[in-house]
Amino acid sequence: MAFVPPTAEQLGLYLGLGEIDGDRADLLITSAVGLCQTVVKPLPEGAEAVVLSVAGRAYVNPQQVSYETIGPMSVQRPTGSGGLYLTKNDKAALKSLAGRGGAFTVDPTPSTADPSPTWPIDVDGFPDEFEPGWGYP
Repeated sequence: MAFVPPTAEQLGLYLGLGEIDGDRADLLITSAVGLCQTVVKPLPEGAEAVVLSVAGRAYVNPQQVSYETIGPMSVQRPTGSGGLYLTKNDKAALKSLAGRGGAFTVDPTPSTADPSPTWPIDVDGFPDEFEPGWGYP
């Protein structure tokens, strides 16, 4: 099954909102898909969760507000908690869903390699005399 972009209704469910601005949600989803495609193209099945996460961050905090005070209430959000961007975890998830990332092995041995030795084999064994300096009498 191929990647199917999430809908505005799905973004509303993801955020727990009863009402959602459909045009704005569609714009953010389309932009999030484009941003995700800078990491993996085409997007793999399961990338909908990453797209919803990216679009959801931008939907709830478009101005990237980090500190807000209204009357006696104040809220502080982590830096970079708004706007449209990919986190390190988002990129890792996309690569993992696409089957990239993680450990792998590269075997440099050619398929035509022969396991027999290529150096000359001394069938006579050691000679009786050694060169001086090798520690033999």
